[in-house]
Amino acid sequence: MENYNLDAKQQAEALQIYVENIELEPYQAELVKLQQHVEKHKLRVIVLFEGRDAAGKGSVIGSVSRYMNPKHYRIVALGKPTEQERSQWYFQRYTKHFPHSGEVLLFDRSWYNRSMVESVFGFCTPKEYNVFMKSVVPFEESIVDEGIVLVKLYFSVTKQKQAIRFEERRTDPLRQWKLSEIDLQAQSMWDQFSDAKYKMLQQTNHEAAPWHVIRSNDKHKARMETMKLILSQVEYDGKNRNLDYTLDIKTVFSVEQELRLMDKQAKSS
Repeated sequence: MENYNLDAKQQAEALQIYVENIELEPYQAELVKLQQHVEKHKLRVIVLFEGRDAAGKGSVIGSVSRYMNPKHYRIVALGKPTEQERSQWYFQRYTKHFPHSGEVLLFDRSWYNRSMVESVFGFCTPKEYNVFMKSVVPFEESIVDEGIVLVKLYFSVTKQKQAIRFEERRTDPLRQWKLSEIDLQAQSMWDQFSDAKYKMLQQTNHEAAPWHVIRSNDKHKARMETMKLILSQVEYDGKNRNLDYTLDIKTVFSVEQELRLMDKQAKSS
C-alpha cells in the first residue's frame, strides 16, 4: 500500500480505507447472495434509510449496494414534491416506486420526511402531520401484510459530529454539492429535530416494522452493522455460517434504548 505521491497522513488514511473495505467484503458477498435469493423466490424488500443530515446514510447505501446486481435493486431518493404530487394521497409518490417481484428497494429518506424535515421546517401543516402520524403504522402494516419485507433504519449522529461533517462539506470542493440551505439550518434547529425524532420513534415503532437505531459517528461501524441487520431479515440460500452476524450493542440500539438515552440527555441538559 506504499505510495510515494502521498504524505504519511494520506498513506495512513488510504491504508485504513483499504483495511475497512476488506472487512466489509464478506458481508457484501452475503448481500449478493441475499439479492439472488430475493430474485429466485420473487420476494420484495424495502429498506428505509432515515436520519439527520450528514448522518452517513448515503455512504452506507453505497456500501450496501456496491456489488449488487443493478438489474434487481434500486435506490430511490425523492426530491421536493411537485404540485401534482402535493394534491395526491401523501404515500402515493412513494408507493409508485415500490419494488416489483424479485427486487430490493433502498429508500434514501422516505415517507418519514413528513415527520421530520417537513414538520420542523413547516413544509406541511399541523393537520397533514397529524394525519401522517395516525396513518403511517396501518400503512406499513398493510405493506407487510402484502408480503413485502420492510426494514426501517434510523442513523443517529451527534451534534458535534454533524458540525464536523458540515464543515468538511463546506471546505471540500468535491463535497460542496452536498451542502444545502436546509443543512445550514440543521445545527441551529437541533432541538426541534430531536423533538421530532423522539415523537417519530415513539409513535411509529411497531411489531410489523420496528425501527433499528444505528450509531453513525463511526461510518465504518455503521456500514458493517447495517449489513448485518439487513442480512438478518431474510433467511437466504447459501448463507455463510462462519461469519459473525452478532450486532454490536454499542452501535445498534432498539427504540426503547434510544428513547431512554434521549430522556436521560434531556434531563441532564
